[in-house]
Amino acid sequence: MAGIKALVVLSFSGAIGLTFLMLGCALEGYGVYWPLFVLIFHVISPIPHFIAKRVTEDSDASSSACQELAYFFTTGIVVSAFGLPVILARISVIKWGACGLVLAGNAVIFITIQGFFLAFGRGDDFSW
Repeated sequence: MAGIKALVVLSFSGAIGLTFLMLGCALEGYGVYWPLFVLIFHVISPIPHFIAKRVTEDSDASSSACQELAYFFTTGIVVSAFGLPVILARISVIKWGACGLVLAGNAVIFITIQGFFLAFGRGDDFSW
Protein backbone atom coordinates (compact mmCIF):
# COMPACT_ATOMS: atom_id res chain seq x y z
CA MET A 1 0.00 0.00 0.00
CA ALA A 2 2.93 2.32 0.62
CA GLY A 3 3.95 1.96 -3.02
CA ILE A 4 0.55 3.12 -4.21
CA LYS A 5 0.62 6.14 -1.89
CA ALA A 6 4.08 7.07 -3.14
CA LEU A 7 2.93 6.71 -6.73
CA VAL A 8 -0.09 8.95 -6.12
CA VAL A 9 2.04 11.61 -4.42
CA LEU A 10 4.63 11.49 -7.20
CA SER A 11 1.92 11.73 -9.86
CA PHE A 12 0.36 14.71 -8.13
CA SER A 13 3.68 16.53 -7.76
CA GLY A 14 4.53 15.82 -11.40
CA ALA A 15 1.20 17.30 -12.43
CA ILE A 16 1.90 20.40 -10.32
CA GLY A 17 5.30 20.80 -11.98
CA LEU A 18 3.84 20.46 -15.46
CA THR A 19 1.12 22.97 -14.52
CA PHE A 20 3.79 25.52 -13.60
CA LEU A 21 5.52 24.85 -16.91
CA MET A 22 2.29 25.26 -18.89
CA LEU A 23 1.40 28.43 -17.01
CA GLY A 24 4.80 29.85 -17.92
CA CYS A 25 3.96 29.24 -21.56
CA ALA A 26 0.25 29.80 -21.90
CA LEU A 27 -0.71 32.72 -19.70
CA GLU A 28 -2.02 35.62 -21.74
CA GLY A 29 0.81 37.94 -20.77
CA TYR A 30 3.48 35.41 -21.78
CA GLY A 31 2.05 33.44 -24.72
CA VAL A 32 5.36 32.07 -26.00
CA TYR A 33 5.92 28.32 -26.05
CA TRP A 34 9.73 28.25 -26.17
CA PRO A 35 10.01 27.10 -22.53
CA LEU A 36 8.43 23.77 -23.50
CA PHE A 37 11.85 22.71 -24.76
CA VAL A 38 12.78 21.92 -21.15
CA LEU A 39 10.55 18.84 -21.49
CA ILE A 40 13.38 17.31 -23.50
CA PHE A 41 15.64 17.66 -20.46
CA HIS A 42 12.99 16.11 -18.21
CA VAL A 43 12.74 13.08 -20.47
CA ILE A 44 16.48 12.49 -20.93
CA SER A 45 17.59 13.18 -17.35
CA PRO A 46 17.03 9.61 -16.04
CA ILE A 47 18.63 7.92 -19.06
CA PRO A 48 22.27 8.07 -17.81
CA HIS A 49 21.18 6.55 -14.50
CA PHE A 50 19.36 3.69 -16.25
CA ILE A 51 22.38 2.96 -18.45
CA ALA A 52 24.80 3.06 -15.52
CA LYS A 53 22.56 0.85 -13.42
CA ARG A 54 22.35 -1.71 -16.21
CA VAL A 55 26.11 -1.68 -16.87
CA THR A 56 27.23 -1.79 -13.23
CA GLU A 57 24.65 -4.37 -12.15
CA ASP A 58 27.29 -7.11 -11.94
CA SER A 59 29.85 -5.19 -9.92
CA ASP A 60 29.84 -5.19 -6.13
CA ALA A 61 31.59 -1.83 -5.82
CA SER A 62 29.66 0.98 -4.17
CA SER A 63 30.86 3.44 -6.80
CA SER A 64 32.32 3.03 -10.24
CA ALA A 65 33.53 5.22 -13.05
CA CYS A 66 30.37 4.47 -15.01
CA GLN A 67 28.15 5.64 -12.15
CA GLU A 68 30.21 8.79 -11.67
CA LEU A 69 29.99 9.55 -15.39
CA ALA A 70 26.21 9.05 -15.23
CA TYR A 71 26.01 11.49 -12.29
CA PHE A 72 28.08 13.98 -14.29
CA PHE A 73 25.83 13.74 -17.36
CA THR A 74 22.67 13.91 -15.25
CA THR A 75 23.97 17.00 -13.47
CA GLY A 76 24.74 18.62 -16.82
CA ILE A 77 21.24 17.86 -18.07
CA VAL A 78 19.60 19.28 -14.93
CA VAL A 79 21.73 22.43 -15.00
CA SER A 80 20.87 22.88 -18.68
CA ALA A 81 17.17 22.59 -17.86
CA PHE A 82 17.51 25.42 -15.36
CA GLY A 83 19.78 27.46 -17.62
CA LEU A 84 17.63 27.41 -20.76
CA PRO A 85 14.76 29.53 -19.36
CA VAL A 86 17.21 32.00 -17.85
CA ILE A 87 18.97 32.41 -21.18
CA LEU A 88 15.65 32.76 -23.01
CA ALA A 89 14.57 35.46 -20.55
CA ARG A 90 17.94 37.19 -20.74
CA ILE A 91 17.71 37.58 -24.53
CA SER A 92 14.05 38.69 -24.19
CA VAL A 93 12.48 35.71 -25.94
CA ILE A 94 10.34 35.05 -22.86
CA LYS A 95 9.43 37.31 -19.95
CA TRP A 96 10.99 36.98 -16.52
CA GLY A 97 7.67 35.94 -14.96
CA ALA A 98 7.46 33.04 -17.37
CA CYS A 99 11.06 32.18 -16.51
CA GLY A 100 10.16 32.06 -12.82
CA LEU A 101 7.22 29.76 -13.46
CA VAL A 102 9.33 27.45 -15.61
CA LEU A 103 12.08 27.35 -12.99
CA ALA A 104 9.51 26.49 -10.31
CA GLY A 105 8.14 23.75 -12.55
CA ASN A 106 11.65 22.44 -13.16
CA ALA A 107 12.34 22.26 -9.44
CA VAL A 108 9.12 20.37 -8.75
CA ILE A 109 9.58 17.95 -11.65
CA PHE A 110 13.20 17.14 -10.83
CA ILE A 111 12.31 16.62 -7.17
CA THR A 112 9.57 14.28 -8.39
CA ILE A 113 12.08 12.34 -10.50
CA GLN A 114 14.43 12.13 -7.50
CA GLY A 115 11.53 10.95 -5.33
CA PHE A 116 10.70 8.25 -7.85
CA PHE A 117 14.22 6.86 -7.65
CA LEU A 118 14.20 7.03 -3.86
CA ALA A 119 10.80 5.37 -3.55
CA PHE A 120 11.10 2.67 -6.19
CA GLY A 121 14.75 2.31 -7.11
CA ARG A 122 16.16 0.60 -4.03
CA GLY A 123 14.30 -2.70 -3.95
CA ASP A 124 15.54 -5.82 -5.68
CA ASP A 125 12.08 -6.58 -7.04
CA PHE A 126 11.98 -3.40 -9.11
CA SER A 127 14.05 -3.52 -12.27
CA TRP A 128 14.19 -1.71 -15.56
